[in-house]
Amino acid sequence: MNKINIPISVLDLVPVREGQDAHDAFVRARELAKHVDDLGYTRYWLAEHHNSRSIASSATAVAIGYIAEATKQIRVGSGGVMLPNHVPLVVAEQFGTLNAMYPGRIDLGLGRAPGTDPFTARALRRNIAGEDFEENVVELQHYLGEAKETDSVRAYPGFGEQIPIWILGSSMFSAELSARRGLPYAFASHFAPDYFTRAIKLYREQFKPSEYCEKPYVLACINAIVADTDEEAHYLATSFYQFFLSIIRRDHQLLKPPVKNMDEIWSPFERDAVMQQRQYTFIGSKETVAKELQAFVEENSVDEVMISSSIYDDEARKYSFTCLRDMFA
Repeated sequence: MNKINIPISVLDLVPVREGQDAHDAFVRARELAKHVDDLGYTRYWLAEHHNSRSIASSATAVAIGYIAEATKQIRVGSGGVMLPNHVPLVVAEQFGTLNAMYPGRIDLGLGRAPGTDPFTARALRRNIAGEDFEENVVELQHYLGEAKETDSVRAYPGFGEQIPIWILGSSMFSAELSARRGLPYAFASHFAPDYFTRAIKLYREQFKPSEYCEKPYVLACINAIVADTDEEAHYLATSFYQFFLSIIRRDHQLLKPPVKNMDEIWSPFERDAVMQQRQYTFIGSKETVAKELQAFVEENSVDEVMISSSIYDDEARKYSFTCLRDMFA
């Protein structure tokens, strides 16, 4: 089978593993980042979440610096910064600082959701509904690329640095905004697959070229777990299922080791709820996943694939990413 000739990247939620703490989770993230950097992955993005003891990446800009310091060439960024939680000037300064430290290696992905529950969103003291999201995106673009020396407010560092901005989303709104602003579009198909095909179709149809992006660029984030056999991969995937089940139950359980029988853990309703969200989840042997991934890329004509992978064991996770990289040119 021919190799897939598009970039492959990584999304890391920095999950906290059962029996460990946030420090251990960041050490694991750093080791994985170094591994995929050596393999030639394109990006390593970290996601902003709040009020969840199972995810350690709440201070996303800080985590990006930690990963960038440990790597050599891979682009490190946010997948994403949840803009309703932040003042655009502060985001511009944070990412301007990161880009000054690691020139040409920083990406800024922006999301409209708060990345948490309504109570925590209120505690963050920002616009919970995200109604001014586009206005804030434009303001952020101004600080990073369009500001003038005569402006009374400028971002230092960040002024004029043109740090790549991406719009992240899982809806038609994000597709329309990405197209209207001429920005690359990253779709969260790893947890919200329902609108994927409609959203990227609309994005391509309505895209307006800009100084940031000459033509549409679609990054699809998916889940993938690869092992030597289908059976082993599906066994490893039970950690992913338990992680997703914890989200459904809202009990924020830490990443758990794999189990032999998920039916002893979830109800039929919970099983259906988890499986409904795994339309773009690829689990199996190298041969199985390579075939399915190639079909996915060809069918949707995506420009880049980003992998999220909730595997409990460090070596098994590294091996899965090694196998995935081998599928790409």
